[in-house]
Amino acid sequence: MEWLNYHHLQYFWMVAKRGSITAAAKELRLAHPTISGQIRRLEQVLGEKLFVRSGRNLVLTDSGRIAFRYADQIFALGKEFQDTLEGRPTGQPRRLVVGVSDVLAKSIVHRILEPAFALEDRVRIICREARSSEAFMGELATQTLDVVLADAPAQPNPAIRTFSHPLGDCGTSFFAAPSRARSHRRGFPRSLDGVPMLLPNGDSTFRRALEAWFEQHAIRPVIVAELDDLALAATLGEEGLGVFAAPDVIAKELRRRYALELVGRARDIRQRFYAISIERKIKNPAVAAICEAARRKIFS
Repeated sequence: MEWLNYHHLQYFWMVAKRGSITAAAKELRLAHPTISGQIRRLEQVLGEKLFVRSGRNLVLTDSGRIAFRYADQIFALGKEFQDTLEGRPTGQPRRLVVGVSDVLAKSIVHRILEPAFALEDRVRIICREARSSEAFMGELATQTLDVVLADAPAQPNPAIRTFSHPLGDCGTSFFAAPSRARSHRRGFPRSLDGVPMLLPNGDSTFRRALEAWFEQHAIRPVIVAELDDLALAATLGEEGLGVFAAPDVIAKELRRRYALELVGRARDIRQRFYAISIERKIKNPAVAAICEAARRKIFS
């Protein structure tokens, strides 16, 4: 594999910006044939034509437009890198890359991340989802990710040292469509025995907590669906297909958004939330803000 020569890319980028080799040669203080030769070499390495002639002008091909877009980002990032090292303000928002375990309710993730948008320094948040927090450990190790939001602490890993910062915990509420909620409210929780249920998938921490609670109360639900997405569970519950469980902290929001009523509360089914990072003491201001707000406002 031949590595990309960034000098060649810069000459191409300058020609594309200035519209001609002559204008680029003047700005770069290089001879016209030098730039032409370097662009031809770049095209050979990429295996694509980057320009075509239209009369006396050079026009970007489809591949050229893609190359120009990437070159623009590459050289903007390089300039930002230099400015950062020299202590100059970059004008670019701070990036916060967050890994999210997809078993977490999106409305809770939104509430956790919300304080980062209110910081004085602008923040651009990039969220990535995975089936479990363990899938993100490699990216935490390489600092591709800043933090992972999860419903369980990180498992011990000899290859990477992580710290699980508790954000808080809450009880659990059961919801259903109004007619079903009223019929199962009396005698809760035993009233859930034999009732159609919409449950989280079997390998989630929340599902295991629910199953332990069902066993404790001798409840044998009829499982009609297993879902990672709480919004989908709420939609199916609204249609009367079954009862589902959700964190207490979003109970009001669920009742506001959907035609649902409370069946009952189980404060002993605790749902816990963590921010996982490679820092023992969090220094990233955006991560510090979301952790502090979660503990003080969401799960207080």
